[in-house]
Amino acid sequence: MILQRTIKNSVSTTGVGLHTGEKVTLTLSPAKEDHGIVFRRTDLDPLIQIQVSPLIVTETKLCSTIGADQFKISTVEHIMSALCASGIDNILIDVNGSEVPIMDGSSIAFIHLIKSAIILEQLKPKKFVVINEVIEVTDGDKLARFEPHQGFMIDFMIDFLHPAFNDEDSHVSIDFFKESYIKDISRARTFGFMQEVEYLRTNGLARGGSLDNAIVLDEFKVLNEDGLRYSDEFVRHKILDAVGDLYMLGNPIIGKFTAYKSGHDLNNKLLRELIKNTQSWSLESLDINDIEMAGLAKNYLLMTDEFKSVAKEQLQ
Repeated sequence: MILQRTIKNSVSTTGVGLHTGEKVTLTLSPAKEDHGIVFRRTDLDPLIQIQVSPLIVTETKLCSTIGADQFKISTVEHIMSALCASGIDNILIDVNGSEVPIMDGSSIAFIHLIKSAIILEQLKPKKFVVINEVIEVTDGDKLARFEPHQGFMIDFMIDFLHPAFNDEDSHVSIDFFKESYIKDISRARTFGFMQEVEYLRTNGLARGGSLDNAIVLDEFKVLNEDGLRYSDEFVRHKILDAVGDLYMLGNPIIGKFTAYKSGHDLNNKLLRELIKNTQSWSLESLDINDIEMAGLAKNYLLMTDEFKSVAKEQLQ
């Protein structure tokens, strides 16, 4: 049986908020079985607690934001992406500000943080959202779709009219039950265009953005001296974001996600449509000893094998 996971030790990191520019400390702490993923604003009194769900995503224009008004937490997608990849089901995430720190603009810093905390297998079975029927949402020519698949596959295509983007590097398809999130996705950074950054700053946003935590492009090229980490880093970052956005379900997905020019908004709309169509999915556990499920279970374990777990143990 594939079991739920948490972390063994509390760990912290500090960085700046991409939009606020403020110094933020994020702390990950263990949680019991069936606790789920919970964010807390520790700078507020009373302390505000937010359980992840597609229904509590309130803003999607520049990032995924949960909560509302003074109780919101922004830019949750990168830490959520890392939690999904590491198979964490139960965790408490404390943030002493309104935004998760951007770190280097990818999820690799959160991957290292989770690994340093030591992943702990718990006693209750992990539940997977299994896609049984096609669900699709569109917005003009943009598309996001779920369909049945024996694994967790993301097929993503972007389309930007800019000299730094080409057709060859605008499409990536990856099945995480067979390929490496750490090697292939985790280092892909967020990106933006200089003219957009200037506009955002005049409106009080992107105050923490820099060449240290984002890929920045002018009208013709990438401005970062070190260039790209992958030739197709832009679309790989879109996949990183999608993994985090989709994990707002609180459960890993068995199915295929196809996207064309999708972003946080359409990703969330697809989740909401999925929730409404209860016949299109089921909540199931994976048993490595079950003949029908054994292959999927083994592949999932291979996917998360990069995050070596400690011995099975119940969190007290």
